[in-house]
Amino acid sequence: MSGPTQGLLADRVIHFAFNSSVIGGHGMKVVAAHAAYLVAHPNARVRLEGYTDDRGSPEYNIGLGMRRAQSVRQAMLLQGVSPSQITVVSYGEEDPVDPANNRVAWAENRRVHIVYL
Repeated sequence: MSGPTQGLLADRVIHFAFNSSVIGGHGMKVVAAHAAYLVAHPNARVRLEGYTDDRGSPEYNIGLGMRRAQSVRQAMLLQGVSPSQITVVSYGEEDPVDPANNRVAWAENRRVHIVYL
């Protein structure tokens, strides 16, 4: 793969709006690039790690992180990725990218990481 798809493959983070598991425009492009790679490489495997910002209870955030990871999983499945290639996990508000308590940090922490295994 080359060109724009290669650039999108380098991006392994999908960000989300507050309290949402809906994948945005750029996020869908990233998901599509990784899905195409996984379809072309059936032995490749990924773990989708869902995260949230620290607003909300820990229990709620674990659920929201899982909904985000499942949203990315579903988008990949719709593009032909085999279910056996994907695992999902939620870390909720644990392991923030930015531990600050402001809008910029919260936005960075609302994410799904695509981790190749």
